[in-house]
Amino acid sequence: MRIRHIAIFSAAVLGGALAGSLVGPRPAEAVARELIELQRDVTSLLQGQKDLATQVTQDHTGMRTIVDQTNSSLGKIEGTMGSLQKSVQDVQANSGARLDTMSTQVQGLSDNLEEIKSRLGKLNQQLVDLQNSVQSLDAKISGATPAPATGTATPTSPAGSQPASAAVPAGAPSADTLYSNGLRDITSGKYDLARSEFEDYLKYYGETDLASNAQFYLGEIFYKQKQYVDAVAAYDKVLSNYPKSFKLGPARLRKGMALIELGQKTAGVRELREVVKRFPGSDEDRLGRAKLKELGVPITPTR
Repeated sequence: MRIRHIAIFSAAVLGGALAGSLVGPRPAEAVARELIELQRDVTSLLQGQKDLATQVTQDHTGMRTIVDQTNSSLGKIEGTMGSLQKSVQDVQANSGARLDTMSTQVQGLSDNLEEIKSRLGKLNQQLVDLQNSVQSLDAKISGATPAPATGTATPTSPAGSQPASAAVPAGAPSADTLYSNGLRDITSGKYDLARSEFEDYLKYYGETDLASNAQFYLGEIFYKQKQYVDAVAAYDKVLSNYPKSFKLGPARLRKGMALIELGQKTAGVRELREVVKRFPGSDEDRLGRAKLKELGVPITPTR
C-alpha cells in the first residue's frame, strides 16, 4: 500500500510540473519557488523510499530468524524419527500387529516432516520475492532499469497422469483437515472412515504435495483389510502417477508383500528385489531383504 501511495504521489508531482510548463512563461520568482517545492517533494519521496527499504530489511531479518528456528526444529524431528524407526526394527521379529501400528505412526511423522519442509521452501520463496520487490522499487525511483528477478520459483505440474482435482464444494473440509483426519483414523484402526477421507482428499486436492501419500494410505487400508488385489492397484497408482514421491520405496515394498499374499510369489519376489536394488540402505531395503530371506530366495536372481 505504501508503494502505491509513493507511485501516485510521484505521478502527481510530475503531472503538476508538466502542466506548469505547458501554461506558458511565468515569472522567474514563481518558477524558482516551484523548483524549490519540486526538490522538496523529490527529497521527501526519496526519504520515504529509504524508510520503506529499512522496514523491508527489518522484516526480512525477522523472517530469516523464523526460517533458522524451523530448520533447527526439523533437525530435532529427524532425530526423533530415527529413534522411532530403530524401535520398529527392534520389535519386528516378535510383534507383528504392534509393528504394523508403529510403522504407520512413523509414516505419519515422515509425512509431517515433508509438509514442514514444503512450507519452509515456500517461506524462503516469499523472502526472495520480497527482496525483488525492493530492488524493483529502488530501480524505478532512481530511473534505472529494474534488475531481473532471481530465485523465483517456477510452478511445476506433478509428473505422471494424475487425475484433475474436482471443484471443492462449499463447506468441504480443507486439505489439511482431510489429510490429518485420515491419518488419525488409519492409525486408530477406523479404516473405512480413513478410506473415505483419503478418497475425498484425492478427489479435491489431487495436485497437492501430499496427494501421493493419500494414495499410498489407500493401499495400506486395503492391505490391512486383506483386500490385496485393491491394495496392489492402489500401490501401482503411487508408482505410476507420482514418480518423485518419497513413498515410492514403501509402495513397491508393500506391493511385493501383497502379491505374495495373493500367492503370486514370483511377481512379489521381483518387486522386493527391485526395492533392494533401487533403495539401498533404506528401511524398505532392510525389510525387503528380511522377507526374501524368510521366503528362502536369494537377494539377486540366479542365472
